[in-house]
Amino acid sequence: MTTPSICGYHAHIYFSAATLAQAKALCQTAAQNFVLVMGRVHEKPVGPHPDWSCQLAFGPELFGHLVPWLAMHRAGLVVFVHPLTDNELLDHTERAIWMGQVRPLDLSVLNDGPGDRL
Repeated sequence: MTTPSICGYHAHIYFSAATLAQAKALCQTAAQNFVLVMGRVHEKPVGPHPDWSCQLAFGPELFGHLVPWLAMHRAGLVVFVHPLTDNELLDHTERAIWMGQVRPLDLSVLNDGPGDRL
C-alpha cells in the first residue's frame, strides 16, 4: 500500500459572532508569523464547514511549527486541520485532526478524489 503525497494542509479556524475578533486576531497573527495564505473570514458556513471559519493554507514543511502553535494559541476556538492529497473526502474524515469539539461536516460537497490544492 502506497501512502499518498501530501502537497499541503488547510487549518480551518471555527468561530461565532461572539468569537469573531478572537478568530481574526489568531489568523492574522499566524499569517504574520508563518509563511502561509490566510483565506477570507467567512461569517457564514462555507463548503463542508458547519460554522463560520477562516482557512490557513500552508505547506507540509510548516506542519510541525504551525499546528503546535495553533494548539497553544487557539484559546478555546475549534481548529480543523486536514492534508491535501489525492482524496478530498478522506482528507476531511480519516486524515483530519481536530483541536476542540469535533463538528459535523457536510461531506456531500466533497469529492471522493482529488480536491483543492495549496
